[in-house]
Amino acid sequence: MLTRLILATEPEVRNESIEFTCRTATVDALLSEASELDAFRRQNENLYERVRALFFLAAIHRFHLPDALVRERRGSSKASIPFQGYEHLLSRRFEEAIDTFLADQAEHGPSDGISSALASAYHRLAFQTLADQVRRSVRQVRGNQWTDATWAPVAQGGFQ
Repeated sequence: MLTRLILATEPEVRNESIEFTCRTATVDALLSEASELDAFRRQNENLYERVRALFFLAAIHRFHLPDALVRERRGSSKASIPFQGYEHLLSRRFEEAIDTFLADQAEHGPSDGISSALASAYHRLAFQTLADQVRRSVRQVRGNQWTDATWAPVAQGGFQ
């Protein structure tokens, strides 16, 4: 359903609010949408569509799934976040963090904690994806190869 918004060519469909679709959705419907969006963004080569799917996933996990859990009195607000996923998140290994959090959600069910962790990881991965694309684009322009040498120390932890 939400992939329809991403792929639509008609502005009235493409610009439809995710909130309109998700505000009354059940937990199971939101988990299904999230699973579909995650598969879509993993296999899609289109930057715009991939990043939009990541932001949709972040919104589902940040706003809509926690609300649905409360509405349906499901999940636990005291559920823990796997430490390994947290380490991946701190190390900017967002794909690994997402995989860890999704595995925990599959094993223990949805919770506020896992939704919060997934929202953060998807949000950060969206911006990392955009930054990586900007870096690739800048490097492709003749005369910008100097940026690699200039920014290499920053990427390795800063100037000493």
